[in-house]
Amino acid sequence: MQFATAAALAFVGCLVGFNSANAQGAAMKTTPTTKILAIGTINPGFEQSQVAAVLPEEVRATVDLYLDGKIEQWYSLQGKRGVAFIINVTDPAVAHEMLEKLPLGKAHMMRFELIPIGPLNPLRFLQGMQAKP
Repeated sequence: MQFATAAALAFVGCLVGFNSANAQGAAMKTTPTTKILAIGTINPGFEQSQVAAVLPEEVRATVDLYLDGKIEQWYSLQGKRGVAFIINVTDPAVAHEMLEKLPLGKAHMMRFELIPIGPLNPLRFLQGMQAKP
């Protein structure tokens, strides 16, 4: 139960910007970028029918990226037209280049917000764990 509470507090710390390193007076080690979260939304000015005309080709190209191991997970956005991908690259420029080659990217119908993500860093400060030098 203590581990679950500590893990929850570490997670909440990430969400609200808690800096465990400052609380302990030491520099926090950064975690590596292991994936890119790509949030794609339809650009303003495009009608549903324009997007729908490109979707069959977009889906095929996206499935190819998934089968090639470049897209790990894919989701629909709730409440707006768009997608969220977890991409198996560590460089946002590489992710951008890959996504711009998709049919909606080529047609300038979709834009992506690219967010580098990695391991949950505050977990280093759980009871009994020591940060590696």
